[in-house]
Amino acid sequence: MGNENALTFTCHRISGGSTEGQVLISPEPVCFYMIDTDTGKINESSHALVGQSITDKVLVLPSGKGSSVVQDEGLFALKQKNTGPKGIIVKTPDTVLVAGTIVMDYPLFDRVDKEFYVHIENGDYVRIDADRELIMLVKKKAC
Repeated sequence: MGNENALTFTCHRISGGSTEGQVLISPEPVCFYMIDTDTGKINESSHALVGQSITDKVLVLPSGKGSSVVQDEGLFALKQKNTGPKGIIVKTPDTVLVAGTIVMDYPLFDRVDKEFYVHIENGDYVRIDADRELIMLVKKKAC
């Protein structure tokens, strides 16, 4: 990945460490219990990303959705089958999502510069430096 076309944004690490990968943006909250643990595909029929896989993606979402039991069970099952996301960037963290990602050791970030959301698109590539709390965004056409 070349860095010459990268944009850098600040963020806040909630859990986990540094990560990188291709971005998948969810326009609506995600319930991790409604994801097929064998494929990583969202199977909630009314969800905007139904049929798309979160496996090995950096998932960008507005918030989590669901009770602690279903969220934690979903995150745990994804972790066990290695079909979960590489990391999560959330606009509005909720207690359930935060607790689940800490326990399951998923990288979770919030407080991202507002400009990040102006520039980000599905398929872009991000590298997140948890120690420096920075996100480097490389547009998909630059990869």
